[in-house]
Amino acid sequence: MQISNILKPEGVRVFGAASSKKRLFQEIADVAQLAYGLSAQPTVEALLDRESLGPTGVGHGVALPHARLDGLDKVVGVFLVLDTPLEFGAVDRQPIDISFALFAPEDAGVEHLKALALVSRTLREQSFCTKLRANPDPATLYTILTEDQSVQAA
Repeated sequence: MQISNILKPEGVRVFGAASSKKRLFQEIADVAQLAYGLSAQPTVEALLDRESLGPTGVGHGVALPHARLDGLDKVVGVFLVLDTPLEFGAVDRQPIDISFALFAPEDAGVEHLKALALVSRTLREQSFCTKLRANPDPATLYTILTEDQSVQAA
């Protein structure tokens, strides 16, 4: 699996500031609606439901919100860089400024886990995240995210 399999160029955005986690999820849902045709409100609700189980802020300014949704036939993603970091309740208690949301079909098994592992492994690299943070153009961000196709999910 490669990031280019789950992320469209239209799924990448730079967002100024989110006043709350819910507002961030609304922005993610709006991008998902435009890029993949997902209904915004059920998408926000699914992200909030998943987040209630435990924070998806994995540390070092990165969040990996994810949810299962009806109407999908494959795993898809939305990538956002925030100009202003957001208090997110991450495991390291640091605000986040990078969010890679994943949406999987309700019946997705191993594909959802592979996508999550791939994105997690990719964004664990601090130098890679620094490169992402330094590029405010969505097209450039998409290129950076998809150029290293040698990373494979477990």
